[in-house]
Amino acid sequence: MFETQSGRAIRVGGPTLVAVTEPAAAAAATEIPPQVPPQGSRGTIPDGSDGPDVRGGAGGSVGSEGILRRQAQRESAARTYARSLPIVPVRARGLTIEGADGRRYLDCLSGAGSLALGHNHPVVLEAIRGVLDSGAPLHVLDLATPVKDAFTTELFAGLPPALAADARIQFCGPAGTDAVEAALKLVRTATGRSGLLAFTGAYHGMTAGALDASGGASEVRVTRLPYPQDLRCPFGVGGPEGAELSARWTENLLDDPKGGVPAPAGMIVEPVQGEGGVIPAPDGWLRRMREITAARGIPLIADEVQTGVGRTGAFWGVDHAGVVPDVMVLSKAIGGSLPLAVIVYRADLDVWAPGAHAGTFRGNQLAMAAGTATLAFVRENRLAERAAALGERMLTALQGLACGHPCIGEVRGRGLMIGVELVDPDTGAAAPALAAAVRQECLNRGLIVELGGRHGAVVRLLPPLTLTDEQAAAVLDRLADAIPAAARRTH
Repeated sequence: MFETQSGRAIRVGGPTLVAVTEPAAAAAATEIPPQVPPQGSRGTIPDGSDGPDVRGGAGGSVGSEGILRRQAQRESAARTYARSLPIVPVRARGLTIEGADGRRYLDCLSGAGSLALGHNHPVVLEAIRGVLDSGAPLHVLDLATPVKDAFTTELFAGLPPALAADARIQFCGPAGTDAVEAALKLVRTATGRSGLLAFTGAYHGMTAGALDASGGASEVRVTRLPYPQDLRCPFGVGGPEGAELSARWTENLLDDPKGGVPAPAGMIVEPVQGEGGVIPAPDGWLRRMREITAARGIPLIADEVQTGVGRTGAFWGVDHAGVVPDVMVLSKAIGGSLPLAVIVYRADLDVWAPGAHAGTFRGNQLAMAAGTATLAFVRENRLAERAAALGERMLTALQGLACGHPCIGEVRGRGLMIGVELVDPDTGAAAPALAAAVRQECLNRGLIVELGGRHGAVVRLLPPLTLTDEQAAAVLDRLADAIPAAARRTH
């Protein structure tokens, strides 16, 4: 069972689960090793003052404050995570980050889901060192290399078989949003159509086309469809009935000659909406979307940037529903913590002319090596199954916690992609101020979480897939302490 320090509603029954890791790597993957002071850890920075002591201990706190101050002075107003997480990471391993002030944190942000194996996993470091020591070129544009060939082979081995049998891969710029742009460009080129179907609450990136398809678009250039959910169902019913109404709405809109929606170039959907508030798509509904699009010749794009590589308890989010999309958008975890983004799609869609979509840094050799190691480790050690089992237990524990805290409106998620929506107990309205207070109380307790959802009222957990039972208990215990403490602060 989960044994927490508080021993309250977080304790749940069930068999003990042991994380599956390679014996030689298990301890190293979760513990920060004894620190060796780095060469030149105190240096000179452009303003002429001494650089911060990043070794922690005496003077470390002062150094971290200086770094944070200079960041605020120099970096743009667009910075985000740095505002809510005022820490200066200097070392990390597995779930744990150590700050310049010597404090240690349990990281349940995991690079916004990029770190499937946590920080600095030994197999990832070994893969990176292998490339560096080999003398292989680090920058190759889109030339063929042994490193790229190994990555593509490993990636294709884990794809839905019906897609992998006749698929093509396009290496994009290093961010997931560029892969989204490539997917939209691809289906528009292949179909000769320009319209796009997307969903309320979606998030697909920060470039122009990806923003158009996201729920927060300021100008409507994409047809928006209702994404099913329970707590805030657009039809007021939730459950299977709400999902069925969403599917019927989509079908009717496409078939109505006066519906105002011409035949679109594609539909893009997240198997679990992440930034939208950790809302899993019902399996039956996702199958209906596949049937609706296939019957009308509309390419279905699955945005697996955050849900891929075991995160949801299956290797890909679409695997839960048995859906085979026409295009898959992949990034984050596929690079093993380094920048990498690709799209994989049916061969008959491959109608691009040479150079139709390119990017100077689409040949990131280090990321491909790290990604190959990560994909293989997740597959060989069945970490998706591990995420499904441990995630279910964590959801059960958090749902038990919700029974004693009316400010928790809903606990939801899939695998190790978990969200806790905070609400006003009296009205049921989203409570973003309370969520922000919970995030701060978590940080005070050494736990890093982030927020999402329509109103920023969902506390999100994205721990690495290597999470142990003991670490899960510690995460839950700190969150269980943080929620009532935050409720008292904001009452």
